[in-house]
Amino acid sequence: MPALQLTGVRDVVLLGAHPDDIEIGAGGLLLALAATAGLRVHYVLLTGTPHRHAEARAAATAFLAGAEVTFTLHGLPDGRLPAYWAEAKAAIEAVARARPADLVVAPDPGDAHQDHRTVAALVPTAFRSGTVLHYEIPKWDGDLGRRNVYLPLTEAQARRKVELLHKHFPSQSGRDWWDDEVFLGLARLRGVECRSRYAEAYRCEKAVVRI
Repeated sequence: MPALQLTGVRDVVLLGAHPDDIEIGAGGLLLALAATAGLRVHYVLLTGTPHRHAEARAAATAFLAGAEVTFTLHGLPDGRLPAYWAEAKAAIEAVARARPADLVVAPDPGDAHQDHRTVAALVPTAFRSGTVLHYEIPKWDGDLGRRNVYLPLTEAQARRKVELLHKHFPSQSGRDWWDDEVFLGLARLRGVECRSRYAEAYRCEKAVVRI
């Protein structure tokens, strides 16, 4: 299996429709990137209440310990982003103009949730230079599909991701899908697909090969 190298990544933009999206979809990637010297990360959410934004700030700081993390947190209506297309587009394009990125991490264009799809659809025209990795989020809609980029995780990384999800998003603990079996089960399945114990899986729709 060919490897996609991220060794030159220094500037990262993380995009989420809701607090916890980024950590569920890419928490292992954040833990891995956190070891990068001089890493600068801009964390962007389109929806959320002040309480949920506080959860997200604390989570990002924990997942990205040692990195320089800045935030742009919006309060557009949860579940209504398609109706706020202009506002969402302006928010994402403002970040792209202000913060060129080596790596952009965003929801998947095929995600069944309308807010996730809206964010994903706005990314390609806003960010034209950096590599874009689209993460997946398990949900009742059953929209998980084939991926083409895998990040192998150690058992310690996979379990640390789940530990931090529980610690920093207590508002979600009552949801019937929020548990270790869902998070580790998906990571185990994606691990099988790339011959690792655990993994996160992404979609990359365009990549530039430099020789």
